[in-house]
Amino acid sequence: MSKSHYPYPPDEFDVRGPEGTPVGVHREPRSGWSSVWPFLLVAVVCGGIAVGAVSFLSDDGDPTPPAAEQSAGAGAEEPEASPTAEAEGDEPPADGETSEEPADEGEEEPADESTELPGDPAAANLEASVMVFNDGAGAGQAAAGQGVLTGDGGFVDVAATDAPDDLRGAYEDTTVLYGADRADTASAVAEALGVDPANVQESDDVTASEQAVWVVLKSPVG
Repeated sequence: MSKSHYPYPPDEFDVRGPEGTPVGVHREPRSGWSSVWPFLLVAVVCGGIAVGAVSFLSDDGDPTPPAAEQSAGAGAEEPEASPTAEAEGDEPPADGETSEEPADEGEEEPADESTELPGDPAAANLEASVMVFNDGAGAGQAAAGQGVLTGDGGFVDVAATDAPDDLRGAYEDTTVLYGADRADTASAVAEALGVDPANVQESDDVTASEQAVWVVLKSPVG
């Protein structure tokens, strides 16, 4: 470049050396911004990288969005009963409507005991032989039963004694046993002594004996 086109004034760098070449090259002084902006650029880039890394790591640690958690919690709540539905369930039946309630089976009227007897007491043979056995009813109860049958019962052939070994303890309640074709007479005996019709039973042992009816007393008469 010729000196006529050199835009700068002469200085120490224009002094020629021993070999005729310039000692240095003239350089324009640099501004302060040209020295600072590279550092600012590096700081901005590093800051952006740091923010992105923190955001990425935080997203991996909590994969469920808050909105999804709230939706899941709301779905687990049990629905509340409608006050209107509860009120409707307590309304009394309208006029003319009847409430369907099951009948109380415990209030059934007891059946007539006379219909449960195996025979007809009015058709009894009052002259048939009857034996009264005392099986733990207490002293003198066989004779007491004899007295009831011959008195109010109207029987004429009644004997009283203690129960033999084969009858002792065989029954839990006072029982009337009768032979074949003696159901009417046994029913009259049971009615006179107040024996439960369920304890009036036919017995082959009585059929084979000389008596028509046996009474096994387990409790006092009357």
